[in-house]
Amino acid sequence: MIEDVFEFLQEGVTPCHAAATAAAWLDAAGFTRLEEADYWNLEPGRGYYITRNGSAVVAWRVPDHAIGGWRITASHSDSPGWKVKADTVENDGCRRLSVEGYGGMNMATWLDRPLTVAGRVLLRTGDGVETRLVHLDRDLLVIPSLAIHMQRDVNRGHEYNPQIDMQPLWGPAEGRTLTDLLCEELGVAAADILDRDLQLVVRQTPARIGPDGEFFLAPRIDDLECAAATLLAFLDAAAGTDSACAPVWAMLDNEEVGSSSRQGAQSSFLRDVLDRILEAVPHSAQAGPRALANSFLLSADNGHAVHPNFAAKSDPAAPVRLGGGVVLKYNASQKYTTNALSGGVFRAVCAKAGVPVQAFTNRADEPGGSTLGNLLSHSLPIPMADIGLPQLAMHAAVETAAVADVNAMIRAVAAFYRVHLRALGDGVYTLE
Repeated sequence: MIEDVFEFLQEGVTPCHAAATAAAWLDAAGFTRLEEADYWNLEPGRGYYITRNGSAVVAWRVPDHAIGGWRITASHSDSPGWKVKADTVENDGCRRLSVEGYGGMNMATWLDRPLTVAGRVLLRTGDGVETRLVHLDRDLLVIPSLAIHMQRDVNRGHEYNPQIDMQPLWGPAEGRTLTDLLCEELGVAAADILDRDLQLVVRQTPARIGPDGEFFLAPRIDDLECAAATLLAFLDAAAGTDSACAPVWAMLDNEEVGSSSRQGAQSSFLRDVLDRILEAVPHSAQAGPRALANSFLLSADNGHAVHPNFAAKSDPAAPVRLGGGVVLKYNASQKYTTNALSGGVFRAVCAKAGVPVQAFTNRADEPGGSTLGNLLSHSLPIPMADIGLPQLAMHAAVETAAVADVNAMIRAVAAFYRVHLRALGDGVYTLE
């Protein structure tokens, strides 16, 4: 399973590439692609998926009987990084790209490492407009640091200015431009390029480390590790789930910048899909509210492991270890949606599957981040729990996680999809 996750991390160089990789996995598993603008004919026992903006995906399987609930996992496709604005910046004989930051990142980790460019290009065609993915799969550029001789105090701390410190070196001023390489890669003329969404991509491939390969390093672990693990669990369990429950897998975009886009968690995307599924299958007038009341959602986004060099940064009451299992995240301000009800249900599912669970809380004097769950709850009034996998160096160009935790997540989420979970009343569930 870890090699499959490595493949997803390696192929998902941008949110659009992650969505395309997920679509390829779903195609291979026999799922049918639908389009939002088309009429949907859904058949019991069949799997379907749609994309929005080419960067978010929702997949589901229609149950054999009337839909009695939704069993949903949601993750996100984006990671902090650098968006390309232009390729015409020149300085003292060198050409640079002009970039701006996307999301909160550790800027220093992007320095002095091989980078490239990937994303999507909008092309003019004889019939209109076409979207093409592009990945210049080679060592292409770098963000060079300033020599220590010119900043003697750099090891005592440096405040990075993205406009000055973080603009990447492309090549000599008279050399070929980014547009030239895009045209060469896509086999088009520059006049055919209408627009583009491009970003810098770290070239490092996933690598196992440790005396027996217990840990691994890779870009984009947050959150493609959760996206890949939950998708593998969904594909493994979808055919054998509760016959009256519709299993749903979602990977949304733009979580790192607030999820407020039409493909993000604050949009109507996931709710739109659920409503349309009900509209396309026989159901009673009360089917929608009843299904929501009997549903459950796991918001899957990674959490912080205790850093061995900075243990004091973690809550001593809730130490999270690499290799210690799935993380269940709590926050008093509801930035994480887990409460006693949803946490108890998830713990019961994991206990049934023999999967270890770790609790994560922030120190009382350290504000935490937020994720998908509390935003999805604006449009989906169903019980939710925020889960994730422990990692180090979150939002760095390359992050660290544990192999064993990937397997734990797959087992936990597969068990979640398979369990016969019924809401007998407010706060009362049966698990079979």
